[in-house]
Amino acid sequence: MSDTSASPGRRPAITPTRVVVAFCLIAPFVAMLWVGSYAKIEPTVMGIPFFYWYQMLWVPISAVLTSVAYVLIRRERRARKEGGSA
Repeated sequence: MSDTSASPGRRPAITPTRVVVAFCLIAPFVAMLWVGSYAKIEPTVMGIPFFYWYQMLWVPISAVLTSVAYVLIRRERRARKEGGSA
């Protein structure tokens, strides 16, 4: 579904909020796709090699970043709707 705040044929504006949202959504992918940065055994945590606990650490981090992105987008859309530009 397209952004209703943009008129037909016009691209939605890039706002600081949308840049932060993009960072929140892209960061986990970059962290997981850059395998060379965490493909090692040390340091271990409770006997678990770095390779595994680093990936598991990104599960809650990704959930928090996705939640932040959702709240920011929802807040921006609400502000636009209240501003009368919907």
